[in-house]
Amino acid sequence: MRPLTNPIRRYAWGSRTALASLQRRPAPTPEPEAELWMGAHPTAPSLLSDEDGSIPLTEAIDGDPSAALGEAVVAEFGSRLPYLLKILAAAQPLSLQAHPDSEQARAGFAAEEAAGLARDAPVRNYADPYHKPELLVAIEEFDALCGFRDPDATAALLGSFGVPALKPVIAALEAGPVATRLRSAAEMLTRWPAGDRTGLVAAVAAAGRSFSSRGESYALAGDLGRRYPGDVGVVVALLLNQVRLRPDEAVFMPAGNLHAYLAGVGVEVMAASDNVIRGGLTPKHVDVAELLRVLRYDVMADPVVRPTPVGPGVVTWAAPVREFSLVKAVASAASTPVSVPGAGPRILVCIRGAALLSVGSQVRRVTSGESVFVPATEPSVEVSGDATVFQVAPG
Repeated sequence: MRPLTNPIRRYAWGSRTALASLQRRPAPTPEPEAELWMGAHPTAPSLLSDEDGSIPLTEAIDGDPSAALGEAVVAEFGSRLPYLLKILAAAQPLSLQAHPDSEQARAGFAAEEAAGLARDAPVRNYADPYHKPELLVAIEEFDALCGFRDPDATAALLGSFGVPALKPVIAALEAGPVATRLRSAAEMLTRWPAGDRTGLVAAVAAAGRSFSSRGESYALAGDLGRRYPGDVGVVVALLLNQVRLRPDEAVFMPAGNLHAYLAGVGVEVMAASDNVIRGGLTPKHVDVAELLRVLRYDVMADPVVRPTPVGPGVVTWAAPVREFSLVKAVASAASTPVSVPGAGPRILVCIRGAALLSVGSQVRRVTSGESVFVPATEPSVEVSGDATVFQVAPG
């Protein structure tokens, strides 16, 4: 068990207070801080420390993959940590986006490599050949858009805005099988004539502001229209479920799921990939054709994933993937140590209080914002003290 020093990703939508407060640093920070990365992603690996200094976690794994990851993980995923853990702090909405499945990621990455696109090219969709399912658990109240809602409900909502230009979209949402209706509406909006977009978005945003007292969807349209004038993503967002997560509630983003984070702080774990295909609400590259190709046009009836107890002081969240499983352990000074289930390579991060982590004969104290890496050769971890700790391990 060794401590990690983790990179902070500074994106414009990040918070100037959340991550600094978590790590007990002065706030507000000079720049927005969006994500704290914990893992071995080659873009920004954590540093693994001991008495002799620090090395990137990627190098430590490369030096002895079997010891760090375990033979089972190496056999299934190769000599790479299969997950990436983040603390995400959104002060502004992120882009509308989706992630590819494994086959799409392999094919898309190979095609962009063959085309000679630089790995950091702004028009690149596929940074690697891996899929990116992800799970986000709210630490505090968190607003998100996740998955298509029932097209009948969406048709009724769009009709209530009273915008004549939306009539073809509403008609598309009302005719045919569900998947066809969702696909038609998404295609119509994302391919809206460029010269007409500003007028459409302005009309929808104005109606949203006028009707904001009717509900959150109207307020969302008004807010997004103010932030992204002329971006049809403002209207596409209304096709999706709008959820407000309470602490410990989560959303799971499978491949092809259109989603966007709006505001809040959460623990996010994903397969170790950086493949993002954007559809709007961003100044970054938007690839409508590729987005429409990878989307899955299914209704997500209940996007909220609720915690499941798995032991005293420990909960988990259902995520049907092999790359990761996430648990939360809450220890109390008055209780016995909490045993955290899980094996293989693990990362644990403290998000509240001060914890004593015990692994075999090793004991290490971690406080809010600090994390450790536990290699596959080590037994399960026990948490004591007065603290909340998240652990990610292979699924």
